[in-house]
Amino acid sequence: MAARRQWDNTGSLFFALLCLCEWSVAQISYSIFEEVDKGTAVGNLAKDLNLNVQQLQSAGLQITSGYKQHHFDINHDSGVLFVSKRIDREELCPNTVKCSLNIEAILSNPRSLHRIEVVINDINDNAPSFLEETTTADMSESSYVGERQPLPIAHDADVGTNSVKTYKLSPNDYFSLDIQSNGDQSVSAELVLQKALDREKQAVIELTLTAIDGGKPPKTGTLQIQVNVLDVNDNPPVFSKSLYKVQVVENANIGTTLLMLTATDLDDGVNGQITYSFTEKGRLNPEDKFSLNDNTGEITVKSNFDYEQNQAYEIRVQARDKGNPPRSAHSKILVEVIDVNDNAPEISVSSLMSPVREDAEIGTAVAMVTITDKDGGKNGVTNCKIKGSVPFKLKSNYKNYYSLLVDGPLDRESVSQYNISIAATDEGTPSLSSTSVITIQVSDVNDNPLNSWNLLSMFM
Repeated sequence: MAARRQWDNTGSLFFALLCLCEWSVAQISYSIFEEVDKGTAVGNLAKDLNLNVQQLQSAGLQITSGYKQHHFDINHDSGVLFVSKRIDREELCPNTVKCSLNIEAILSNPRSLHRIEVVINDINDNAPSFLEETTTADMSESSYVGERQPLPIAHDADVGTNSVKTYKLSPNDYFSLDIQSNGDQSVSAELVLQKALDREKQAVIELTLTAIDGGKPPKTGTLQIQVNVLDVNDNPPVFSKSLYKVQVVENANIGTTLLMLTATDLDDGVNGQITYSFTEKGRLNPEDKFSLNDNTGEITVKSNFDYEQNQAYEIRVQARDKGNPPRSAHSKILVEVIDVNDNAPEISVSSLMSPVREDAEIGTAVAMVTITDKDGGKNGVTNCKIKGSVPFKLKSNYKNYYSLLVDGPLDRESVSQYNISIAATDEGTPSLSSTSVITIQVSDVNDNPLNSWNLLSMFM
C-alpha cells in the first residue's frame, strides 16, 4: 500500500506538469511608443487572458520570446505586461515603417499558448541630417532662368510623419526651391534659378538649406550651399530622360548591361563632348554595385545583388561637357531588384512540450511551429505538412504559425517516441523546401492491470 500511495503522489505531480490543454489561436496586440520609461505598462495581459488576480499564481503565467534581449516582463501580482528594457525603434527595426516585437504567453494551468504582438510606435527623437555640412554647386553665368540644380537629400532615422517632409531655402535674390515627393520614397529638393546670374557682379552665392521633419514640434537639420558662378559655355548637356527606370534580377551576371545613358549638347568641339559620372554617393555608394563607362554612358553590373537586403537603388548621374568652364546635367536612375527564389523556407520550433502523456486527448497542443522565408512575393509563400503517418497534425494558427496537435491515440507500450518530420515548401519556380524533425517522448500512465504473478509477488 505504501508503494501505491507513493505512485499516487508522483502521478499527481506528473499530471500537473504534463497536462496539456487546447491550444489558443487568438492573437493579442498592444502598442507602445519607443523610449518609454522602464516599468511602463503595455497592457493588462491577465485581463485579456480572462484571468482574475486570484488565478494568476495557479495559472503559472510566463512570457517568452525568441529575441536575445527581453524587453518585456509580467507583474505576477497584477498580470500587467510592462517594459523591462529600453526600446529604441530605430535600433530594433532600422529602415522599416512598421516595427513590432512578438512574444508568447504560456499558461501552465490550464496549459495554453498565446501569441502577443507589441507594435513599437515611433517618436520624433531624431533630427534630419545631411551627410556633409557643406556642399558646392557650379552654375554658369549663362544659365537660363528655370534651370535646376539637384540638392543633397537629408536623412532622418525616424519614419512616417516623423521623417523628412519638406525643405526651406534661405532668402536670396537668385534661387527658389522646388520640393519633390516620390510617394513612399524620400523627399528631395532642387534649386531653381529665378534670375540671370552675372559672375562679374557676384561670383559666389551663399545659401542655407533647411530640412524639416513632420514631428510635433518639428526637428530640423541644415546644409550650407556655396554656388560658384562660372563663365561661359552656354549650352548644357541634356539627358534623354529626367528619370530612368530599369529592372535587374538579383542573380544577374557581373558585366550585364543595365542601361545606356544618353545626353546631348548643342555646343561644338570640346564644349559638346560629354563625360558621365555618378554624383551623390550616400549611404549606398552606387560604385559598389554598378560600373559606369564615362565615355559611352553604359551602366553594367559590378557586384552581386541581394533582394533580401535591398529591393531598389536610386542613383544620381551627371553628364558634364568639356568646356571651360564645364556645364552639366543631372538625372536619376531607379533600379528595381527582382527577387529570385534563392532562400529555402526555415522551420523553427518553440514551446515544445515533451514528454506527452499517453492518455493525452486529441487536440492537445505539443509545440508551436513557425515557417519563415526571406524571399518576397510567391517565392516567400510557404506550405507546411507532416511527412509520414503519425498520430499528430499541424493546425494553422496565423499566417505561417502552426500548432502541432495530438491527432490520434497514443500508447507508450507500443511506441514510446515519435520522430515527426515536418516539410516546408515555398511556391517559387523552382520551389525550395526544407525539413525539420521534432522528437516527442510519450510518458506512461497506469493503464495496464497487474497480472496475477506480479500481484502474488507483492504480498510475498
